[in-house]
Amino acid sequence: MTKKKTDNSGELYEFDKRYYNEYPIVCGVDEAGRGPLAGDVYAAAVIFAPDTVIEGINDSKKLSEKKRDELFEEIKSKALCWAVAAASVEEIEKLNILNAAMLAMQRAVAALDKQPDIALVDGNSLPKLSMKTEAIVKGDALSRSIAAASILAKVSRDRYMMQMAKEYPQYAFEKHKGYGTKLHYEMLDKYGASEIHRSAFLRKYYAKQGK
Repeated sequence: MTKKKTDNSGELYEFDKRYYNEYPIVCGVDEAGRGPLAGDVYAAAVIFAPDTVIEGINDSKKLSEKKRDELFEEIKSKALCWAVAAASVEEIEKLNILNAAMLAMQRAVAALDKQPDIALVDGNSLPKLSMKTEAIVKGDALSRSIAAASILAKVSRDRYMMQMAKEYPQYAFEKHKGYGTKLHYEMLDKYGASEIHRSAFLRKYYAKQGK
């Protein structure tokens, strides 16, 4: 028996709606790329008008690449404002991945044309922001604003990794976007790590290999 796919964008809208009663400007914040072995970590911040409607919006991980690309453009065109930012591999190595992701979120919110009254942040950790913040566990599946941010961050990072695939063609980044797939590990075994690989993420793997 197959499950029928449903559009729960209305439920995500209702989740955000409760915040508009108290906070005129609500911002959703999310990141993409905490898990990969290579590349920068990205974050996005999105502010919608309360009555904005975007059908099909959802957690980016639940959407096809084609759907994410379509929603990416619609979100940018319909949002009051949006911003995407990143933290570099060097910053990931220096700060650790969690703190680097928080830094990317801070940069995304700071780059908004309007500063929000409240920022709804996916997960259970909060970046240091000047406005009220609230951590929403699994927020990308609950909040329209966070889901939109997850889509912007995911698509932006995927496009960045496609560019990295041109600069480092031997690693096939276009296929795995830097995640620890079998193919990626095979390429690491063959070519070693590149400048955009996160050395801290590879220590355990190399230790098992006796390297």
